[in-house]
Amino acid sequence: MIEVKDLRKSFDEREVLKGISATFEEGKTNLIIGQSGSGKTVLLKNLVGLIRPTNGEILYDNRDLTKMAGEELKSLRQEMGMIFQGSALFDAKTVFENVYFPLEMFSKISKEDKIKRAEFCLERVNLKDAGHLYPSEISGGMMKRAAIARAIALNPKYLFCDEPNSGLDPQTSLVIDDLIHDITKEYNITTVINTHDMNSVMNIGEKILFIKEGSLEWTGTSKDIMSSTNEALNRFVFASDLFKKVKQAEMKEATAQHQKPTTNQI
Repeated sequence: MIEVKDLRKSFDEREVLKGISATFEEGKTNLIIGQSGSGKTVLLKNLVGLIRPTNGEILYDNRDLTKMAGEELKSLRQEMGMIFQGSALFDAKTVFENVYFPLEMFSKISKEDKIKRAEFCLERVNLKDAGHLYPSEISGGMMKRAAIARAIALNPKYLFCDEPNSGLDPQTSLVIDDLIHDITKEYNITTVINTHDMNSVMNIGEKILFIKEGSLEWTGTSKDIMSSTNEALNRFVFASDLFKKVKQAEMKEATAQHQKPTTNQI
């Protein structure tokens, strides 16, 4: 579990994060959503220690990242996996070598076990036969899966995903969503996903944080969104005609269920 308390971040005189307090739950896909410039990317960077907050606490199972340095911080970072927006694979390394890289850098297990672990991770994301290929030789969806395999190579307790579906078609995005969700459940990982993809919100939004202008505006699940009366959230989530129709259909169904006579009324 990750907990942030009164998290604030300012750049010069501009306050980007304005006292956010929230919990990211273990074994769940925790999604951060919000408009561009809302502060969600800055929040994610604070969570992984890429930038330091101006004020507040970031607790990893009661260990405060903001007070860490040196070996203690290095040790915590080895418990993290990261999926970058553009996959960030090494072009000059094969898919297998990309997954093997963090094991080579940070793991103390034998070379044989490192190879087995890399092979297992590739098999887990359904890339068993693609290890010999280079990033330029595989599709965007395969690159994302390779990035996931690399992110879980060190068996992380915490997994961070920055726009994991960026640049993917809707069908491939669903595959990536399901893979991240399944891995989260399978290994009981605290997964934090920064996303604009409303399909992801509806599909795997077990806990959703809606950030508006640097403040936590709303927290709930994908089911809660359908009945939310928060105007800012509704404007953001149901901006497209498709999602407006989805909400209207959900509301009609809920009304019909409410008006349906019970057995005692018949």
